[in-house]
Amino acid sequence: MGFFDKVGKAALGSRLRLMTAVITDDASKIYELYGVDFVPKWFPVFYILTEERELTITEIANEIGHSQPSVSKIIQEMSNAGIVKESKTDDKRKNNVVLTEKGVLLSQKIQQQLKDIDVAIDGIISESKHNLWAALEEWEFLLEQKSMFKRVSDQKKLRESKDVEIVEYKPEYQEAFRALNVEWISNYFEMEEADYKALDNPEEYILNKGGKILVALYQNEPVGVCALIKMNNPDYDFEMAKMAVSPKAQGKNIGWLLGQGIVKTARELGAKKIYLESNTILKPAINLYYKLGFEKVFGLETPYKRCNIQMELVL
Repeated sequence: MGFFDKVGKAALGSRLRLMTAVITDDASKIYELYGVDFVPKWFPVFYILTEERELTITEIANEIGHSQPSVSKIIQEMSNAGIVKESKTDDKRKNNVVLTEKGVLLSQKIQQQLKDIDVAIDGIISESKHNLWAALEEWEFLLEQKSMFKRVSDQKKLRESKDVEIVEYKPEYQEAFRALNVEWISNYFEMEEADYKALDNPEEYILNKGGKILVALYQNEPVGVCALIKMNNPDYDFEMAKMAVSPKAQGKNIGWLLGQGIVKTARELGAKKIYLESNTILKPAINLYYKLGFEKVFGLETPYKRCNIQMELVL
C-alpha cells in the first residue's frame, strides 16, 4: 500500500482495480469451494436471468449497466457452457435469452453460497470503521450527478481562471479586440456592417460615447474581450456586446469573468438595466447569460441578421 500512500487520491482507479482483482480471484476460489463451474464476470447477467427469466440482450445491458457488446460476449460464453440459450420472439425480430435446464439447476445450487457470501460481507462491514457497501452506493449516486471528468475539469477551470486578469481596454489591445471578434463571428456567422463599425473604431463607436471595453489577459496575452456599449434607448442604459474568447483559452472561465466584470462596470456607471443580443445556436453563451441573470425579452429592432434572441439584465 506504500505506492498508494505516495500517489494519493489520483490513484483511486488503480486502487479500485486492484481490490476488484483480489475480490474476483477470491470469487473464483469460492465457486470452486462450492463445486460450481462458473466464471465470476457472468454473475450479473446470470442473476438477472434468474429473476426475469427471459430478456433481450439490450434489456439485460440496461438492467445491469453494462454495454451491449460486453453482454453479448458474456451471453456467448454462457451459451457455450450450456447455461443459457437464445430464442426468437414471436415476431422473430428480437432474440430472447433464457436459462437452460442446466442454468436453472445452477441457480438453485448457488443459493446457499450466496447466503454465506452475504454473511461474510456483513462480517467485514461489522469489523470496519467505514461501511464500504453504503459508501459505494453514495459514490455511485454522486458520480451520476456529476462525473469525475466533470469534477476534474471544473477544478482545472477554477485553478486556471485564477491566472486570468480582467483589465480595461488600452489602444494596444485594439488589434486583439478586432481579431478575437472576427475569429469568433466568422466561425459561426458572417461579419456584418455593424461589426466593422465597432471593431475598426472602438474608441469612436464605444469608448467616446461613454462605453467600456474589458480585456481578459492570460499570461499577459489578450485572450478574451467584451464591450459595454452606451445605448440611446429609454429602457436600457447599455448593451453588453462583442464578447469573444480565443479557442485556445477556452475552459478557463474567461467568459464568466468578463461577464461579471461588465455587469460590475455597468453598476459602477449607474446603469439600471443592460441589454444583449445573441443567437440560440450558441448554447454555452446563452447558458452564461442566464447564469449572469439575464432574461429573454422581445421586440427591439436589431442591426444584426444573426440575432434571434434578445435578453436583459435588471441591475
